[in-house]
Formats: sequence, structure tokens, C-alpha cells
Amino acid sequence: MKIQNEYLLATFQSKGAELTSLISKTTGMEYLWQANPKHWGRHAPVLFPIVGKLKNDQFSYEGKSYSLGQHGFARDMEFEVEKIDDQSIVFLLKSNGQTLAVFPFHFELRILYHLRGQALLTTYQVSNTDSQKPMYFSIGGHPAFNVPMKEDGSRADFQIGFSDKETQDAYLLNNGVFDDSRVKALTNGLLPVERHTFDKDALVFKNLSSNEAQLLKGDHPFLSFKFNGFPFLGIWSKNQESPFVCIEPWFGIADHQKHNGILQEKEGIQTLSPLSTFNCSYQIATH
Repeated sequence: MKIQNEYLLATFQSKGAELTSLISKTTGMEYLWQANPKHWGRHAPVLFPIVGKLKNDQFSYEGKSYSLGQHGFARDMEFEVEKIDDQSIVFLLKSNGQTLAVFPFHFELRILYHLRGQALLTTYQVSNTDSQKPMYFSIGGHPAFNVPMKEDGSRADFQIGFSDKETQDAYLLNNGVFDDSRVKALTNGLLPVERHTFDKDALVFKNLSSNEAQLLKGDHPFLSFKFNGFPFLGIWSKNQESPFVCIEPWFGIADHQKHNGILQEKEGIQTLSPLSTFNCSYQIATH
């Protein structure tokens, strides 16, 4: 499935409602990682109904325990195409017996993609379809970008800059969960994406003052990534040799190793009232 305008061609698959390609029609440049399984076999999965890993892969709700794998189930489920036109597409996933067995909430999840000039806007829309009880969830993006974007050069030539000169530490994961470890990952407000940047897994930032990041080679931006309103941002690559980097805006994060497992008390969890809808958006702007 494809949408396009004068500047960009975007391609999708119904599994996970996943963006699989983003190509400049002017230069022919492919911005999105092409899921080479040697490194990482995904492009830009949606993370729902959790972001990251649960302690012991479990949570409890109303006294009952549920098992849920890292990043939840949406990325591996088939979505229906609710609407499509030349420059936009809407995917829909509804709760069913399979989801209710591991996540006891009735929902509709829509993922909307819309081309705007040289940018692709991604919107997540979560609806609580239950008329009686609130819904507790997290959601986030996980798009991966080719680094380098051309055959010459290497990942180490690139860095990520922010719209504000950030100075805060990044939180580190230990076997997928947090333990209060931090690292000073930024140099003069910039994050290098060199060989050893991700030796300890993703770098996670909380409540950045910035609402935009740029993927830079030297001073030249290859793309701009706007994530206004998202309280968490993850930056990740698989290993020292992987020629991609993920810029991940999140409403939710992995468990802390001291978390009691109760879903409602999880850091970053979102609460959605009965018959109400949550919306958030991020934008990839190409250069």
C-alpha cells in the first residue's frame, strides 16, 4: 500500500500498520531502514499497549496477572485499512478475544499517516470503547532510519541534535528494565550515534524541553523529527555495526525493577476514561 505527493512516496504493510519505506521523489533517497534481519527485522513498529518491557513480562490488574511481551502485541497483528486516498491512509485494530486474553480492555486503535509537503505525519488514536471502566495503556513509535543514508560513510559520521540545547542525562536499561542507572550521553547538546553509543541498549530521555530532533551529518540535517507533547524519547540501534538509528517518541516506558507490577501504578501509564479518545502525533520531515 502506497501514498504519495509531489515530494515523497510512503509504503506500508497491514501487519502492524507499519511504515516500510519513505523515499524522496526528488533524490531517490530511502530514509527508512529496510529491515535487514542481519541487524533488525523491523522498520517502524507501533508499541501498544505497552512500551518497553514489563518486569517478568507480567502486569496485574484487578487482582489478576497477565503476561505481555516487550512492546505489546499491536506490531504483530493485522490491521484493516479503514480509509485510503492519494496522500493519507488510516489503519484500524479493534480489541478481540486474542487481545482481551492478555490485555483486559476494549479498545480501537487507529494509526493515521498523512503526507504534508516534504513531511509524513503519524497520528496514534486510542479509543476506550468500554462504557464503564477506564483503560490503562502506553503507546509509542519506533521508526528506524538509515545511517548512513548513502553508501559512503558510516553511522559514526552522524549525530542527533535537539531544538533546545539539552544537558540532561539519559536513563539506561538493565535487561530491559530500569534500575536508576544514567549516563551523560550528550556532548555540547548533541548525541553521537557512533559504534559504542548503544552498547548498553537504548538511551531514554524523560521530559526533554525540546520538541524536535534532527539527524545530522556534520551541520547538515538529513531529517527533522518533531515529537511535541511526548514525555519520553528513546534513541537506539541494535549493535555496534548496525547501519540505522531509531528515534522513538513514547507515552510510556519500561518497568523499573522495583515496580510492584500493578498496571495503574506503572510509570508513564496513560489513563483513558470510558468512551473517550487519546490522540498524539509525530512528524518526520525530510531535507
